[in-house]
Amino acid sequence: MRILLSGAAGFIGSHLSDRLIADGHHVVGLDNLLSGNLRNIAHLESEPRFAFRHQDVSQPFQAEGTFDAVLHLASPASPKDYLDYPVETLLVGSVGTRNMLECPVAGNSLFLLTSTSECYGDPTEHPQRETYWGNVNPVGPRSCYDESKRFAEAITMAYHRRFGLRTRIARIFNTYGPRMKLNDGRVVPAFLDQALHGVPITVFGDGSQTRSFCYVSDLVDGLIRLLHSQESYPVNIGNPQEMTMREFAEYIQELTGTPSPIEFHPLPEDDPKRRQPDITRAKTLLGWEPKVALREGLTQTIAYFQSTAD
Repeated sequence: MRILLSGAAGFIGSHLSDRLIADGHHVVGLDNLLSGNLRNIAHLESEPRFAFRHQDVSQPFQAEGTFDAVLHLASPASPKDYLDYPVETLLVGSVGTRNMLECPVAGNSLFLLTSTSECYGDPTEHPQRETYWGNVNPVGPRSCYDESKRFAEAITMAYHRRFGLRTRIARIFNTYGPRMKLNDGRVVPAFLDQALHGVPITVFGDGSQTRSFCYVSDLVDGLIRLLHSQESYPVNIGNPQEMTMREFAEYIQELTGTPSPIEFHPLPEDDPKRRQPDITRAKTLLGWEPKVALREGLTQTIAYFQSTAD
């Protein structure tokens, strides 16, 4: 297939590009480098099946030729990035999604949107199923990301219903692995950065809030399976193994052997108290579930951060 992929220089986008190329596809990658980094795709510079274009998909652009699949991953995805760039985050989920939906496609093409577990907000249902409509504060500081993705899902389904576009929507839960930015505000790189530098590990609140961590290769495999499925409605892609933030901080202490103590700070506004995917649909429809154990994934992630340390 010939595939157009936005957010190609990002953490997940670069790994997905690698997988698509390994599977024999041709990828045209777009990224405005707001949160992506050319370092993530430097190894693809001489790859004949990969072409990169510096492009903000929120701005008008012309995509050359037609595509068998359009994959829209572009968006700031970490709290630091989307809180620093709230307007850009809202625009890439709204105008950017519309622009990607309008890209020239082949007759039986696919459109895949990477959405997020943040669509569930601070959930009152646990674990979260795709049928849950969420508990989102539409005017809170995190709303720029939450509502951006909720709108992106809505317009994607509008194109599906009105124009018969073959749509795929992945609701991604916390993902980690090599090529994350240490300073992006997400819990895995934040804890590892602090542990590797021997400074206090910052846990917000009392540490009882939970997250579920999925290694990037598992996530990419889920996206590929979803792309080739027949499912048009959202599917959760994440690891259902739930941990409290205090447990996770203690696990990082053990794994790294750091002298860093745990330090508790006030809980940010609208920070979700629990986050755990129900992956029944992914198992049933895609035959997918995560394979990489947390220790294995974190070991590879730590090795990456150590190899790229200044």
